Amino acid sequence: MPDAICNTSPLLYLYRIEAIDWLPQLFGEIWTPGAVIRELQEGQHRGYDIPKPNKYEWLKIVDPHTVPSEWLTLDLGQGELATMALALENPERVVLLDDGLARRIADAAGLKVWGTLRVLLEAKSHDWIDSVAPLLDRLVATGMWVSYDVRQRVLALADEK
Repeated sequence: MPDAICNTSPLLYLYRIEAIDWLPQLFGEIWTPGAVIRELQEGQHRGYDIPKPNKYEWLKIVDPHTVPSEWLTLDLGQGELATMALALENPERVVLLDDGLARRIADAAGLKVWGTLRVLLEAKSHDWIDSVAPLLDRLVATGMWVSYDVRQRVLALADEK
């Protein structure tokens, strides 16, 4: 079972569709940087329904030693920067990211990248769910943007097309 490093959006969206507890079933140890915790706390202060990280004993807060300076000019949040930097320092771990730019940079750095939608596909492959489509609909209803093309690819991968 691989270990993982998780950014804000997979935690948030999996929580919103009541699937956050799949993470410790898919991964051994799960880390998230303090910047992600701060982003979640900011969402809570603004009144959003967010996961409370201290509720999940399987989630360990670990910060990167450094963030590559060239990444600081990119249009990425502090959570994404810290998550990717931590993954760069621990490339054997899967990094969970949804942001397109962050995913492209992590891919270019040779990191193993999964997103929230991959977690849904893994859940189906483990027979935890019968269908991905209703969960895709719930993700969109809770605020996740999924393009038509991405939706069609995910459904094809799930043999639901």
